[in-house]
Amino acid sequence: MLTKRIIACLDVHAGRVVKGVQFVDIIDAGDPAELAARHAREGADEIVLLDITATHEGRATLLDTVRRAAKELFVPFCVGGGIRTARDAEQVFDAGADKVSVNSAAIADPALITAIGSSFGAQAVVVAIDARRDPAAADPIRDAQVLVQGGRKVTGRRVVEWAREAEQRGAGEILLTSMDADGTRAGFDCELTAAVSQAVSIPVIASGGAGTVAHFTDVFIRGKADAALAASIFHFGVTSSRALKAELARAGIPVRLPC
Repeated sequence: MLTKRIIACLDVHAGRVVKGVQFVDIIDAGDPAELAARHAREGADEIVLLDITATHEGRATLLDTVRRAAKELFVPFCVGGGIRTARDAEQVFDAGADKVSVNSAAIADPALITAIGSSFGAQAVVVAIDARRDPAAADPIRDAQVLVQGGRKVTGRRVVEWAREAEQRGAGEILLTSMDADGTRAGFDCELTAAVSQAVSIPVIASGGAGTVAHFTDVFIRGKADAALAASIFHFGVTSSRALKAELARAGIPVRLPC
């Protein structure tokens, strides 16, 4: 059985790691390079750095921040935010990333997924999907909506359909963030995660709502996720990847235990 991955996320704004609830009420969490190094030492399988305002502000990814963080890491490093072209992706790879995450730009031009994958390999392309359920819909899962620009704009695209298209266009992974659960520490959206996981054959990373070990167990079992991402519980000392993995292993979830 393949091991489940634990991923630490760094949401970066103006060169600092921040964290909010449902993409608002942002507070400072620290320096990206320092937190990246700490989370890697503490057993995270991967680090994701998301420049959360690059797209909204119409600017490129903060490459100096990427370089500083990459120098501290010995685990896979994924970077997203402000990547609009294959050339942008190349610059992020040159700065030290192993993977890039695309979201708004991929919705605007789905051919971007293929362009990056053709140049750097499907394993290097993560399509991030910011998802929100429609409480008025007859089927909130089927009709869950894709949002872009840091959750500011509804696209009219359905989450499961877009995940399927992203895979067909060459995505190597899906990073699925539940905006309804983000920052709440009340648990992942297992139903939506399972719907996406069952719709595609590539790995799905669950994001949004991590608060306890039980939440991770739930999203790996009921949500059928291949990996789970968290931010605030790691940044603010609620737990570490090392401690989390030990608990998951005791619960029978296959994980790579750090030395």
